[in-house]
Amino acid sequence: MANLDKKSTENGSVNAIESKGRSPFFPDQPVPVELFVGRSAQIDHIMTRGVGQVAQGKPVSVFLEGEYGIGKTSFARFTQWMAERNNGLLGIYATLERAETMDEVGAAVLEATLRSGAYNPKLGEKIREGMAKFVGQQSLFGLTIHAEALREEAPNITRGLLPFLAQTLERVRSDGATGVFLVMDEINGLANNPKFAAFLKAVVDSNAAISLEKPTLPLLLMVCGVEERRRQLIAQHESVGRIFDVVSIERMTPEEMNDFFRKAFESVHMTVDSSALVVMASLAAGFPKIMHLIGNAAYWLDRDGRVDLADAIAAVDSAAEEVGKRYVNQQVYAALHSTDYHSILAKIAKMAAADSFMKRDIEKGLTEGEKRKLNNFLQRMKRLKVLRSGDVQGEYVFNMRMVRFYISMRSAREIGVGEDFSSSAVPRQQ
Repeated sequence: MANLDKKSTENGSVNAIESKGRSPFFPDQPVPVELFVGRSAQIDHIMTRGVGQVAQGKPVSVFLEGEYGIGKTSFARFTQWMAERNNGLLGIYATLERAETMDEVGAAVLEATLRSGAYNPKLGEKIREGMAKFVGQQSLFGLTIHAEALREEAPNITRGLLPFLAQTLERVRSDGATGVFLVMDEINGLANNPKFAAFLKAVVDSNAAISLEKPTLPLLLMVCGVEERRRQLIAQHESVGRIFDVVSIERMTPEEMNDFFRKAFESVHMTVDSSALVVMASLAAGFPKIMHLIGNAAYWLDRDGRVDLADAIAAVDSAAEEVGKRYVNQQVYAALHSTDYHSILAKIAKMAAADSFMKRDIEKGLTEGEKRKLNNFLQRMKRLKVLRSGDVQGEYVFNMRMVRFYISMRSAREIGVGEDFSSSAVPRQQ
């Protein structure tokens, strides 16, 4: 039973919920390590061929590849935690979301270094002691960074990243640190920058040049991005394609999704029915970000500590709107709300989990009026960059995966997700 305060009517039914604790779902943040599930093959690859080699002194470079919302950041954070706990690698996580210049890259790495030691606070304290000029007072609101000093030092970081990381490592070697695990995430604004591509190549090549005078830095460099970003980097500097071990993060399996939902709800003393799992997992389609949105909605909508089919249906309804508002361009969002397009959207949503479809297949089952509107719908979606023409005449491919899921969840609600799922795959609850 959930940790909730309840008021009951005379017949014993729950009338209201006065309070709830902390939600176990994190749609806007990396999942906590204690709730991380799945990805066993990729984890083993990173821990053996990456972390294990770096702990023995050999540098390794990895490009962590996967679609938006697939859980790359959570995976990177989890493997950093494992590497710091089990192998002594100092984890430095640098988000480059706001970086467009090399100076901004340097500032991001420097700030990430100052904030390192999340999994081993002793290492972080030692680093900050040696870099005191960049740090202000520690307060209830976190670490204060001297922005001006950060900007002044940033160019030196990008020009001399390896010496900087080597010096940082030396500060914590006596506390058991064996190497550095540097993650560079959110590279969208840099992938088309030839200087960034050349920077990555120079860091890897320089570190691979072993000499007695300048020993190799035991560094695991992990760059995270979608496949398109890696291709952009290669277009800027062809040799970048040869420096990375590419590790792909795929969608989660139904078993992994079910394990995730059960584990998350159990962490707050809630149960989840098998019928609810089918609905939530089917609509999430293996994407952790969608799973967290649906799970979070179910957590707040539930009233008795048991997530049942009705809760799951309501959660999908709520999550569909959240996906639309958060991740779908507002022009697209408005267009998809058009009543003229609802039945067309529902037809597309029935195309299983396909990321492409044929126009002739969509036309089947549409009314004559809807068929007349189909061309306008497809052309509008192309102008809004939602769809592009496929390799075969009449084929359309989704450019934006989040729009695809928004369509699925929105249409599932409108065609009756409860009836659609419960009548076939899900037994009704008594």
